[in-house]
Amino acid sequence: MADTFALRIITPDKIFYEGDVEMVEFNTTEGGVGIYKNHEPMTVIIRPGVMTITETEGEKKAALHAGFVEILQDKVTILAESIEWPDEIDVERAQSAEERARERIASKAGDVDIDRASIALQRALARINCLK
Repeated sequence: MADTFALRIITPDKIFYEGDVEMVEFNTTEGGVGIYKNHEPMTVIIRPGVMTITETEGEKKAALHAGFVEILQDKVTILAESIEWPDEIDVERAQSAEERARERIASKAGDVDIDRASIALQRALARINCLK
């Protein structure tokens, strides 16, 4: 049996996931990370993207949008502002959000908050890529 560690994902309104996993991969503000048991303890800030949870039975994917992660040697806790399983994603809404964000960024209008539009684009792409 592979080494596993406890993964707990908490949102403001529920426990999204709780179980023993072999690995978890997600994006941070410093780049992508893959966490195994006995990882160096640290805390990181989440960047929107697809999170992959590797269980002994296989992989699960979710669109992870924002939050913080505490990594300990035998436990990882993700405090997520929002996260979605693929079956919870409205693909048409995600595609519309992607189009709107791209239009805002391309317009370069003075009243457009480019940082906000970029984050909206990252979230839309996380949703879309989670479905692939």
